[in-house]
Amino acid sequence: MTMADQRMTGAVVVGVVDTAEQRLVVRQAAEEAVRRGAVLRILHAVEWPAPPGSVESAGRGATAEQAEQVIASFSESVAQQFPQLEVLPDVVSGSPARALVDRSSAGALIVVGHRGTGGFPRLPLGSVSLQIATHSACPVLVVRPGDREEPRENRVVVGVDVDDLPSGLMEFALETAEARNAALEVVYVATRPELLGTGPTGPALMDDEAVSSSAQERLENMLASYRSDHPGLDLQGHVKRHHPAEALVDASRHASLLVVGSHGRTGLKRLLLGSVSGKVLHTALCPVAVVPTAHQGRGGD
Repeated sequence: MTMADQRMTGAVVVGVVDTAEQRLVVRQAAEEAVRRGAVLRILHAVEWPAPPGSVESAGRGATAEQAEQVIASFSESVAQQFPQLEVLPDVVSGSPARALVDRSSAGALIVVGHRGTGGFPRLPLGSVSLQIATHSACPVLVVRPGDREEPRENRVVVGVDVDDLPSGLMEFALETAEARNAALEVVYVATRPELLGTGPTGPALMDDEAVSSSAQERLENMLASYRSDHPGLDLQGHVKRHHPAEALVDASRHASLLVVGSHGRTGLKRLLLGSVSGKVLHTALCPVAVVPTAHQGRGGD
């Protein structure tokens, strides 16, 4: 491995296009890199042949030079705000989604915008951010334009299913909350019916109050070991009885970050068919981190 490759390992990678709203995305990527003590890698993909409607007569060399200028503009802005941060340019030829997914195998975090060339205005099939969130090997932070417009609490929210908790999800949420010196709110949406037992007429269901009490007990049991391992963290657990996506979007209203898993019940395997994370990415009111996960309990979707 070359010295350059070693510096790329564990980097925060942000994919950019030449639009003003991308400066918010790059700034959040820079903040994440500073928190992690990581290098910031600014990636701009040159699609060749050039897309229809672009100027092709200038040639590939000129296009690569323009890409370097785009990156340089963002790098200068980062240097002014975060002079201690090392920034590396990354010009690639081809699909931006493929390039970012490739970088995810050695990266610490991929950061992308929610819409535009590098995002998904209505999550269309094949959009860059959708592909990255689905296939990335490391966590992906999706930033919406306007995410900083309203004051937010220093709070990280993570959606979990205590009966099907994926490995890596809580670990990422805990590390992120501690790095931000933020509170961590763990939201469990209890949606499965629970049985009191079998009577003369068949299984009897618990009422809502009993279900919530049982779910809260399971959640508190799950959180006990995390509280023991992270005594300085403000770790809160809440059970919701709404639709999972609606509950998480509501919790995102004043949060600084919402964390969801990439597979299973809160995942992206059936994103376009209405899975929880897909709906959250549509409508969350704060940045969303999608964490690649492997499930430890029952299989998801």
